[in-house]
Amino acid sequence: MSERTDPAVAEPLSIGQCATLACLLEATAPKPGNVHRGADFENMTFTDFAVSAAAIGPAMQAAAQRGVGATVLAAVQATRRLVPVNTNLGTVLLLAPLAAVPREQRLNTGVGQVLSNLAACDAEAVYAAIRLANPGGLGTAAEMDVAEAAPESLLAAMAAAANHDLVARQYADNFSEVLNQAALWIVEGRAAGWSLSDTIIHAQLRLLAAWPDSLIARKCGLPVAERASALAQRVLRAGLPGDADYLYEVGELDFWLRSAGNRRNPGTTADLIAAGLFVVLRENLIQPPFR
Repeated sequence: MSERTDPAVAEPLSIGQCATLACLLEATAPKPGNVHRGADFENMTFTDFAVSAAAIGPAMQAAAQRGVGATVLAAVQATRRLVPVNTNLGTVLLLAPLAAVPREQRLNTGVGQVLSNLAACDAEAVYAAIRLANPGGLGTAAEMDVAEAAPESLLAAMAAAANHDLVARQYADNFSEVLNQAALWIVEGRAAGWSLSDTIIHAQLRLLAAWPDSLIARKCGLPVAERASALAQRVLRAGLPGDADYLYEVGELDFWLRSAGNRRNPGTTADLIAAGLFVVLRENLIQPPFR
């Protein structure tokens, strides 16, 4: 009888699996203010996020051949066929360039090459995807508005929005916050011996503390987003996962974020967490079982 090999070692996850698992793990962790398996919104449920995670897998699997813009549009179309609300536009915008990096390349070098090769067709497809997803609180812009014709350069459009949108900022700075903060902090949390759920929550808090959430800012104004960041900083000062004071402050933050009809939902922070999870799964920096 031949010797059995550990499948987790023998077979790396496919790109599609990395994308789906990243979205599932992000949505499952009970992060303050977000939808998760123990907390739905009135018009958006955990099931919506789970279905969306499955829907985008095939599009992400083909990203290296299809290109960024076409992948974003295909993923949003697949989602909207199954889910009636926007659950994942920001996540899809972040995952597509990462998924498009050839598997033999590392993400920290390959994503910059993918971004430098973006063309006018990518901008057209991304603008179409944004209009289809119809994200909340988008409003209008003085230049390169998504309601208008797509610009020649998607990178230029993202750069124009980078100072007020953390997803756009990733296109402008080669995914620095995803690679050097979200993904790194997930690895650090696991190395500290925390559960994956505690690790994801702590990484969310660190991101929210460092960057006012773009979705909160769009829906409620920058002062409210800055208040959310200050409250996340307060949680981090209270201790570490498992400490009583930390857990109390997590609960207080969760209550505040869920007030006002869930308008304070830190959705952009969740998008970066999903992208960070994709990075650590794709680069094999965390391994199953994902408990």
